[in-house]
Amino acid sequence: MIIDSHSHWLPEGIINSAHFYHKGWGDIEAQLKMMDAAGIAKAVLTYPTSDAHLKMGSISEVVRIFNDHVAKIIKKYPDRFIGAAILPIDHQPDMLKEIKRTTEELGFKAISLATSYGGVYLDDARFMDVYKLAQSKNLPIFVHSQIVKPIGTERVEDPLLTPVIEYVFDTTMCIGKLLMSDILRDYQTKFIFGYFGGVTPFLANRFDATYQMLRGMNFVKDLQAKPTELLKNIYVDTSGDTTKANFQAALELFGPQHILWGSDWPAKRDIAPGINAIKELNISDADKNSILGGNLAQLFAL
Repeated sequence: MIIDSHSHWLPEGIINSAHFYHKGWGDIEAQLKMMDAAGIAKAVLTYPTSDAHLKMGSISEVVRIFNDHVAKIIKKYPDRFIGAAILPIDHQPDMLKEIKRTTEELGFKAISLATSYGGVYLDDARFMDVYKLAQSKNLPIFVHSQIVKPIGTERVEDPLLTPVIEYVFDTTMCIGKLLMSDILRDYQTKFIFGYFGGVTPFLANRFDATYQMLRGMNFVKDLQAKPTELLKNIYVDTSGDTTKANFQAALELFGPQHILWGSDWPAKRDIAPGINAIKELNISDADKNSILGGNLAQLFAL
């Protein structure tokens, strides 16, 4: 069974209030047609992050519109879509309420967060109770790169360089912050990062070697394990990529049980190459099936 861990859908109200997005991001029937053609049984609907809150007045308003509209989709197509709820991070007291509302009343099975919010990363104290609740309710947390002022845009803001470089480094920094705050060690929360976790797989040796050197000087805190041992606790998705070097680096760090196939629909619309890239990997058929859907099915206890 193929399960898409990284797909997006947006309601018209958010599309009209945000830059970049067009009506194709709100065509659920087109997504279903694509899924049938590609042999995809289910897809997780996550929020791609946007600047719609600037026009709509608050993140809380975006949350209400997005979650309520996605709820209608998963009610209409319960066997095809899995909802990942976004949270009103601009009003912390409502965050846990929204998790309970969406999971207990609306049928959501996951949470969708951005890598950062206005420079505040996911190691911030406001998220700790979210992680505790997600852990207790077995809710995976899908983390998408922040596209509104990600790391680096204060120095370089470019229509190509920002999405190519700064999105993935915001993801990488987010993972690093979770590592250094001991969240990856102390919480059993299932974090799922897009785009192979940014450049994290390519920094694996540097993490361990630099940590060992700095520990010898008592210059860095004791993580109680090698950084790579803790980084293995996260999950990453492929986001429609087909690059063998990216797969190899991810396999070496995370292993096949912590990699999930994702299409990044509708940002990427040619879906077959991403699936074929998994099938062509030099790993066992069992591991291929795990990446294509088995790992996510286990996370959701499907």
